[in-house]
Amino acid sequence: MKSINAIRFGGQDVLPLIEGGKGVSVSTGVSAGHWAAAGGIGTVSAVNADSYDEDGNRVPQIYHGRTRRDRQQELIRYAIDGGITQVKIAREISGGKGRVHVNILWEMGGAEEIIHGILEGVPGLVQGVTCGAGMPYRLSEIATQFAVPYYPIVSSGRAFNALWRRAYSKAPELLGGVVYEDPWRAGGHNGLSNSENPLLPEDPYPRVLELRNVMRKYGLDETPIIMAGGVWSLGEWEDWIDNPELGPIAFQFGTRPLLTQESPIPDAWKRRLRNLKQGDVYLNRFSPTGFYSSAVNNSFMQDLRGRSERQVAYSMEPIGEHNTTYGVGVRKREVFVTAADRWHISEWEAAGFTEALRTPDTTLVFVTPESAKQIVDDQAACMGCLSECRFSNWSQRAPTYSNGQKADPRSFCIQKTLQSIAHDGNGPNGDEVVDHNLMFGGTNAWRFGTDPFYANGFTPTVGQLVERILTGQ
Repeated sequence: MKSINAIRFGGQDVLPLIEGGKGVSVSTGVSAGHWAAAGGIGTVSAVNADSYDEDGNRVPQIYHGRTRRDRQQELIRYAIDGGITQVKIAREISGGKGRVHVNILWEMGGAEEIIHGILEGVPGLVQGVTCGAGMPYRLSEIATQFAVPYYPIVSSGRAFNALWRRAYSKAPELLGGVVYEDPWRAGGHNGLSNSENPLLPEDPYPRVLELRNVMRKYGLDETPIIMAGGVWSLGEWEDWIDNPELGPIAFQFGTRPLLTQESPIPDAWKRRLRNLKQGDVYLNRFSPTGFYSSAVNNSFMQDLRGRSERQVAYSMEPIGEHNTTYGVGVRKREVFVTAADRWHISEWEAAGFTEALRTPDTTLVFVTPESAKQIVDDQAACMGCLSECRFSNWSQRAPTYSNGQKADPRSFCIQKTLQSIAHDGNGPNGDEVVDHNLMFGGTNAWRFGTDPFYANGFTPTVGQLVERILTGQ
């Protein structure tokens, strides 16, 4: 195994090992601080991070606003307070070692206001801003305003080229690195394009080489590329290290830090990670963002898949084969389906899926009455956690605050499920909570069960994990 040498980030030499930012209350100040203390780059998630009262108790994020826009303003305040809290914790734990970055999602609700609020609240403490989930053109402008390095997340050289030409060329001195997030292997939301097949993963090497060649056109030969997604053992990536063709390469670990002593996720979540099998992580299109996302194929995912499978097209008038009537809702409003689909509907109703919900695509999905009520209640309680949400039809664009489409019952409230799995899994029903909520994970998460490092239930500290990674094993 080649030795792992420090790489210069933001004028500082650190290990080329980055903790990936992981959504709601998963990449915290504690995990990020310990990662930085081990000599790498710790990442605080600025996506609705937790804050605490004067007694150290977590402040629950409860919404009182009458409108979605009012509730979004409450969410933004929670997010700023939480981000400030977690950054302070991370910097204190790091003891001045490594670096502490924050991660934001460009398509989260109030993204710009939140990152401004955090950077203003902890001046000089954030050493880098990582941003993906969309095309964050204004990231360089924010970085310039606060004199902090920025790290865009892309999944192709083409995406970086567009960002550079439109905005980043105006602030090249603050471009600290570029994160290549593999759209087939990374956990969470992924940047698959319409031309890429979700079932046919591509080799990341030529894609990263393409990115480097684009960067070289703009004089970015020595700007690090951070490989994210599918990285487990550095020994498997040895040909990338000190490779002149690729230039400076660092590696991001999102899934492996989940199973550490400092990881804040519930014990039930950690147990589930140990028992995953190859293929248990599922690349799906159910997210309310509209992006693909990678998550464990648990009961939550299976329910979402079932909704889409119990789906038929309908028309308001008899057209072609859509000539068989069906009554929707309490008032049994008449629509027309095919005779074959009417037979399927009868089967689903006999199995208890008696409620038909309309989608934006002129289809009906069939769910139980309990599920229908929960879906409608969740849509009504929307707090604008995304810039646009297909599940609730929210958009943060004034004056309508609507995306102009029907709410889509095939999706889900992402804020609700991520808050639940992060905070409710330590009780007596922890295993059930984990099974019935969204459990993001990279495609290599099954390796917890086969890697001898975790044998006999061993849970490392972050420091021990970083030491293990450095061995290449």
